[in-house]
Amino acid sequence: MIFSRLRKQPAAAPAETTPEARIRALLREIPSPDNETAATAADMIADIMARDSHILVSLGVEPERAEQMESLRVACENLLRERGGFPADTKVDVILTHHRAAAAPPASAPSPPKPPPAPPSQGKGRHHPGQKVSLPNVGVLIAVASGKGGVGKSTVAVNLALALSALGQRVGILDGDIHGPSLPRMLALEGKPESDDGKRILPKEKHGLRCMSIGLMTPPDAALVWRGPMIQSALMQLLGDVAWGELDVLLVDMPPGTGDIPLSLAQLAPLRGVVAVSTPQEVALGDVRRALNMFRRAEVSVLGVVENMACFVAPESGARHYIFGKGGARRLAEEMELPFLGEIPLMERICEGGDSGLPVLLDTESAEAKPFMEIGRNLLAHLETGESDSPARP
Repeated sequence: MIFSRLRKQPAAAPAETTPEARIRALLREIPSPDNETAATAADMIADIMARDSHILVSLGVEPERAEQMESLRVACENLLRERGGFPADTKVDVILTHHRAAAAPPASAPSPPKPPPAPPSQGKGRHHPGQKVSLPNVGVLIAVASGKGGVGKSTVAVNLALALSALGQRVGILDGDIHGPSLPRMLALEGKPESDDGKRILPKEKHGLRCMSIGLMTPPDAALVWRGPMIQSALMQLLGDVAWGELDVLLVDMPPGTGDIPLSLAQLAPLRGVVAVSTPQEVALGDVRRALNMFRRAEVSVLGVVENMACFVAPESGARHYIFGKGGARRLAEEMELPFLGEIPLMERICEGGDSGLPVLLDTESAEAKPFMEIGRNLLAHLETGESDSPARP
């Protein structure tokens, strides 16, 4: 057994001084379950993130071998926690990614004899790459997406979540933008997530929403220099390893564009459909059109289009000025035969609410809240009809 053999060894950490060096040295003690790709776990390291009170190690494996490598992942995680020499409050995570392992530096001493591999982990609540996420207690999983950044997608996602909650739905929201998480600021979330069983993460609760973001686990100004597969794995774990509880709707605020994360969500999660956000001008519409075609090719239903910053409403007179053009997203929806869910004016209080952590939907009767409430009603009505523009994935 890997665990029993390792525990008989001295408890002192290796002599190397940097966290990365200590991690590599310790993981040389753990053999791969087979000899196909690596002699030890150290040879499988794709990435190491050691920052503040969080250690994250990514091991590169082929997707079809992920289940076989779960025992190795557990062994690595336990060894680093017990003998890594990290402060007691350090969070240590080892994840499996599709990324190829980077070449490890040469060992200063021969690896010890290989003990037999550990049995498969019986723990629940851990997701690994290649495994589809199961959300049995979630009614519908919906992505809020855009073709490009800067169109106010996160503002729409947060206020739409609050609108659906005001309409009687049990709602959760996941910040899917690993590189640029905005949910903590937009909802004034504080403190690191906790776990009641050591396996599943408890979401934060704010304004009746259950919330999760990688931004709750990292310093506010930290730049996450992670490769694509590491980001994919982190998102899938945030989705599958969080104790969401009973929800009617779980929204995922997606990163902009058509990269790996939208594809991973389409392939590995029970995605009911996507709500697309765009501004009226052609440069944004061209990008959102490409994003919608990507989701269609992935057999994900497009539940509707939202036009943000549709016009500027003058505070004194209430006059509308179409500074980005008029009705572009509505025309796109008609052209692609998609539901048009509604338009949101460019209003100062909506912007201020996002920066202050006090979204306008906290007052559902305000003028700024009404467009979001209309969009929420239209989305629920569309979901109730069961119609979709393309087949939803099972």
